[in-house]
Amino acid sequence: MTAPSRLRALIEGSARRPEAAAAERCELCGANVPEQHRHVLELSAGEILCACRPCALLFDHDAAGGDRYRLVPERRRPVEIDIDESAWRSLRIPVELAFFVRGADDTIRAYYPSPAGRIESTLPLDTWTDIENANPALHSLQPQVEAVLVDRLAEPPRYWLTGIDVCFRLVALFRKHWHGIGGGDRVRHEVARFFDELSPRAGARTRS
Repeated sequence: MTAPSRLRALIEGSARRPEAAAAERCELCGANVPEQHRHVLELSAGEILCACRPCALLFDHDAAGGDRYRLVPERRRPVEIDIDESAWRSLRIPVELAFFVRGADDTIRAYYPSPAGRIESTLPLDTWTDIENANPALHSLQPQVEAVLVDRLAEPPRYWLTGIDVCFRLVALFRKHWHGIGGGDRVRHEVARFFDELSPRAGARTRS
């Protein structure tokens, strides 16, 4: 399965016929997987792989996957953090939707969705340390497999700590539904639904 196909698979499962969903397979061992299943990050390629329950359990320890695989956490937790307009501008992210990932070297990287896929910001995030120190909830971010997902299209802005598979789903929405120069009403509708569906599954809101 190619990388774009994996992205599409993350958002199309709910629309599949039951028999098609049952045909989806674990990308580690080939076993059938249900519509709701875990994901594993292939570290070298930065790609998300579908995992059956036994394979997910196999990698449910930090050292189990060595330097090749890491199980993506199921955590989807909305958090109340404070990134004011000045702090956001200092990050120089050109859009209002973004996610931040801690690398293996503890460096924070910023990404945002586009119709071309996931775009990494190449500008230095010099003020991230100040933002993190002001928001202790961000210290719990697991390297490589979790993200701080930011929705500044909402009023007030919304923030989540999520597995990166959630962020890849958002990227896939842009790839699938973007139309023309401005994106069109369909992509705006799908993005709004994506965030609306996050909150009920995420559990109680936690104040940092």
